[in-house]
This record gives sequence, C-alpha cells and structure tokens, in this order.
Amino acid sequence: MAVKAASVVVAEAREWLGTPYQHQASVKGAGADCLGLLRGLWRKLHGAEPEPVPPYTEDWAEPDRHEVLLAAARRWLVERPLGSEAAGDVLLFRMRTGGIAKHLGVQSEVGAEARFIHSYSGQGVVESPLSQPWRRRIAARFAFPEGAD
Repeated sequence: MAVKAASVVVAEAREWLGTPYQHQASVKGAGADCLGLLRGLWRKLHGAEPEPVPPYTEDWAEPDRHEVLLAAARRWLVERPLGSEAAGDVLLFRMRTGGIAKHLGVQSEVGAEARFIHSYSGQGVVESPLSQPWRRRIAARFAFPEGAD
C-alpha cells in the first residue's frame, strides 16, 4: 500500500505545535491529546475519521491489557519495520516496560537530530528530541496511507 508523503504529514503536524493539551480533544489550536493529534492529522489527510473513538480514561485499556491503539493502528495505517526510521512515521510508545502501547507521535526528523511531534500532558503539542529513553519505548511504527487530501 502506498504511503502519504512525509513532507505533507510533518508540515501538517507542525501546524498543531502550541495546541494545548486537553484529554480526548482533537481541535488544532484549541486542545488535543496524543490521539487527538493523530485524529486531526487523519481528518486533514483523509477526511472523516475511519471509526468512532469511544470515551477513554488516561489509564484506558490497562486493566484489561487490551492493545486498543495498536489494533486500531494496524487497521488503518501502514505498518513499517520497527528498526526503520522515516520522517512522517506514526510512532506508538509503551510508556513503561510491559505496559500497553498508549502514546502516539509523528517523527519529524531522522538521524542524529531525530525529533517527533506529540501532545503531552502539561506540555501540549510539542516537538521533542527522539532521545534514547523515547526510542526504547517505541512499540511500533506506521505510515499514513496514501489517500485523498
């Protein structure tokens, strides 16, 4: 399956920088959590979201150990090799060893100065270094599929 051009994905993600963190929100400039950022990017790149997102808590899916985000990513995005690295990749993180994957971001730069864009509680949408502590948490990589703009 063809994937969306990295420059388009990264440029749109950077337009979200400075959006305040708001749990379950997905409105550029007004509020977004990490899933909300990805939902907003999907809407910009593809139109309507592919499935409804049920209400969720900050510890969502942990008690039942359901890999909700990983399963949804596999339904709608193009899975890439974990060891690869490309700007525009959607990164799915495990925030603690053995935990479910529940944080998302978009890789914006690669190589020695690798960075990613994500929405983080207390920070909002920011572009952060993809440091070794963050790299160790990457559970999966995906690309947005090619589609209508």
